[in-house]
Amino acid sequence: MSRDVGRDHHVGMIVPSSNLTMETELPRMLRAREDVEPADRFVFHAARARMQHVTPEQLRAMNAQAERAAAELADARPDVVATACLVAIMAQGPGYHSTAEDAITAALRAEGSAAPVVSSAGALLDGISALGARRVAIITPYMKPLTDAVVAYLTDAGIEVVDALSLEVPDNLAVARLDPADLLEHRRKLDLSRADALALSACVQMPSLPAIGPVQDEVGIPVLSAATATTFRILQELGLPPVVPGAGHLLSGAL
Repeated sequence: MSRDVGRDHHVGMIVPSSNLTMETELPRMLRAREDVEPADRFVFHAARARMQHVTPEQLRAMNAQAERAAAELADARPDVVATACLVAIMAQGPGYHSTAEDAITAALRAEGSAAPVVSSAGALLDGISALGARRVAIITPYMKPLTDAVVAYLTDAGIEVVDALSLEVPDNLAVARLDPADLLEHRRKLDLSRADALALSACVQMPSLPAIGPVQDEVGIPVLSAATATTFRILQELGLPPVVPGAGHLLSGAL
């Protein structure tokens, strides 16, 4: 019996040096997609930028390393590159994701790579827009001032944040070790009465994938995360249907 040879899609990721979750949740989603669309396979390549504590100073220093990381990824000739620290971008002020994406794109082009660039910050905005949501609630692991920066960023983009919960975990490794099951309880601290959607984790380092389906079933509105939104945009840039089983309404194929 003949078999479709299929295609490998190479996904480049720029991640904080202390990030454990982006390289877990994103591959997990795309492996789940392979189970239903086996002709499309995914290969992952990561470049790291130093960051241990989620402070404004370390976030700025990490951003300064993005172009070096992009040049390294260019050598692998990825089909798409995702830069994956939402707060590092949003803390620089409204609209900064476009600046960051342009700088990374320029670094890739200088090394002969034509890969499109996705940022988790821009992807969250795009995911909320794709859901048709205008009012959202969010959960972050950040200290309150950084959560306020995320709220201001979303507000500038025309999205009303009706409620926000800060878990206030400054150590980035500790964020990765948070139990996603706790999000089922954390979300009960939010007022969702006016929300069109819930960003269960406005951070690609805070694990949330196992909780997205159960929370969505409980709250009755679309639930997304920075990671599911980034996956949505990656698939779009690859020209593939943005469908991943069990990853919430955004990746359900219903849009």
